[in-house]
Amino acid sequence: MASRRVMSGGPIDVSFVKDHPKISGVIWAGYPGQAGGLAIADVLFGQTNPGGKLPMTTMGLRPGPSYPGRTYRFYNGPVVYPFGHALSYTTFTHEILNAPTAGYRRPHNATDFSGEAIRVTHTKCNRLSLVIHVAVRNTGRHDGPYTLLDRFTGRHEAQAQKEVQINIHVCKFLSVVDRFGNRRVPMGEHGIHIGDVRHSVSLQAETLGIIKS
Repeated sequence: MASRRVMSGGPIDVSFVKDHPKISGVIWAGYPGQAGGLAIADVLFGQTNPGGKLPMTTMGLRPGPSYPGRTYRFYNGPVVYPFGHALSYTTFTHEILNAPTAGYRRPHNATDFSGEAIRVTHTKCNRLSLVIHVAVRNTGRHDGPYTLLDRFTGRHEAQAQKEVQINIHVCKFLSVVDRFGNRRVPMGEHGIHIGDVRHSVSLQAETLGIIKS
């Protein structure tokens, strides 16, 4: 089996490579510079174990039934490789050690409600942060760095485990913009994906309280 290299500053259609029976992996090297050849060789021959993840979603950019042509955020069709896709010479597992399951928001008055969402400007955002503790374990035989999509956790030795704290600001990361341009946080269940683990947090409007564990 062979590997192929992509050396470019942006996404390139490599759909012909993905299911090729003789190609087992693709290295996206960007514009590596003078020492890029040696770095790529070290990866190909297993001298180093890269820990980067794909910083984009590789997809078709022409408008069509699944894409109205307004950035990747509106795309809901098939992709070649999804955002965050990566290969490694080792394997990792994730476990959520501690995370809130419910959150409460305190509106200033009854007019702050609009359907099932609350305006960010009517919320005490400074106190609304979800703190999640995640354990990342290297379950393979090789050392290697690992990248959570939220933050970099550093290098893991084989069979080692590290705990990482993730802070998710509710008003910044769980809000949406309505048709009038107002940013709101929808009430109800929000799904948080960390690696292959999914955690649910229920946000409800109450007269008292803040995010609770």
